[in-house]
Amino acid sequence: MTVNQKTISKEISLEGIGLHTGNKVSMTFKPAPVNSGFTFVRTDLEGQPAIEALACYVTDTQRGTNIEKNGVVINTSEHVLAALVGLDLDNIIIEIDAPEPPIMDGSSKFFVEALEKAGIEDQDAERDIYEVKDIISYKDEETGSEIMIMPSDKYEVTTMVDFGTKILGTQNATLERIEDFKEEIADARTFSFLHEIEMLLDNDLIKGGDLNNAIVYVDKPLSDETMQKLSKAFKKDKVTVKPNGILDNLTLHWANEAARHKLLDVIGDLALIGTKIRGKVIATKPGHKINTHFARKMMKLIKIEKRNKVPQYDLNQPPLMDIHDIMALLPHRPPFLLVDRILELSDNHVVGMKNVTMNETFFVGHFPGAPVMPGVLQIEAMAQCGGVLVLSTVPDPENYLTYFMKMNNVKFKQKVLPGDTLIFKAELMTPIRRGICHMQAYGYANNRLVVEAELMAQIVKKS
Repeated sequence: MTVNQKTISKEISLEGIGLHTGNKVSMTFKPAPVNSGFTFVRTDLEGQPAIEALACYVTDTQRGTNIEKNGVVINTSEHVLAALVGLDLDNIIIEIDAPEPPIMDGSSKFFVEALEKAGIEDQDAERDIYEVKDIISYKDEETGSEIMIMPSDKYEVTTMVDFGTKILGTQNATLERIEDFKEEIADARTFSFLHEIEMLLDNDLIKGGDLNNAIVYVDKPLSDETMQKLSKAFKKDKVTVKPNGILDNLTLHWANEAARHKLLDVIGDLALIGTKIRGKVIATKPGHKINTHFARKMMKLIKIEKRNKVPQYDLNQPPLMDIHDIMALLPHRPPFLLVDRILELSDNHVVGMKNVTMNETFFVGHFPGAPVMPGVLQIEAMAQCGGVLVLSTVPDPENYLTYFMKMNNVKFKQKVLPGDTLIFKAELMTPIRRGICHMQAYGYANNRLVVEAELMAQIVKKS
């Protein structure tokens, strides 16, 4: 069953305080184009730089999941990302005028409410879902933390936590359906132990906290000095300990609220995989460090599997575009036109093919005794395929030319020989902006990956 991607219908803003800075923060959720995922935009910085919510950008997990790209930082991203996943969204822009989202009440509740108020709508593109077929696990031998994922017909998460203290021992929480996130998980607030709060206060690291956005478990005797310090920090006349061992002014939503919040964190951190998952996650003693290490591992596995998955096409079927259609779109001509057919074309991907024959002009001088298609021409053929994608976005393609800007991560895996049929697939890595097209391209022959590259090109109007 295919599912379409989702975004929100309109933009919506909310304001709050940053937990670690204590500064006022304004955040706006905006609709985003298909295949763009979750992207943070720092509106307070020059040029409003963007940073994609991906595990490869995680730099620190000390007090939340912090991501950084080209010096641009977003701290404690997990509660916002959990809300996006919990509402089953795919593409959202999160504009923020500070390094960290507002802490609100320490849960995802207010983000969920804002997103629902904005409205959710389907987009005109199919969702890419990674289906887990084998058990994948990651263990931290030092802490005993472990995350594993196993096959399931839906995305579900179980967390098992054990803090080794009398006041907060072993707890479990399970989310069997993502549709239940709002009711079962979104309201679970962040928590901390008294000794951690004291350390943060002593080091001036928690300016935006009060007793409304963190459950504080009292794991040690409360001295008068500590009482005064907490009263001052939380702007209260007096703080006391409830019979259940938490500081006053907060009532637990659930007895296992701590385990539910850990589950919320797991969902937010695993959003950094960048792909929807169909599988059951079991997290034992999870934390931001192991969550993000696991997200990075999953991200790599998915990339490798996707790269090696050879697309299957019936070459006996009439093509979407034949050589005449291609020549009406591309300025190239034989012998430098290196695409024979276009098999698929959408807003964000293209699939083309080329029959490599012995009478190719380049075989005359390129290893004539042992003909091999030059690697640079394989890249050129993929780029021409991508040119069809980008030129199909303008109403008058005959008036444009495409120029290479750069290529990265070029790899040649196998030789391409006369008689081979090359299948090219190019997908947009980011939406086309100002005529600039950034693609991931693959070439296949004989049911094997033969070439891959990241390509960037620009379409320019003929003078």
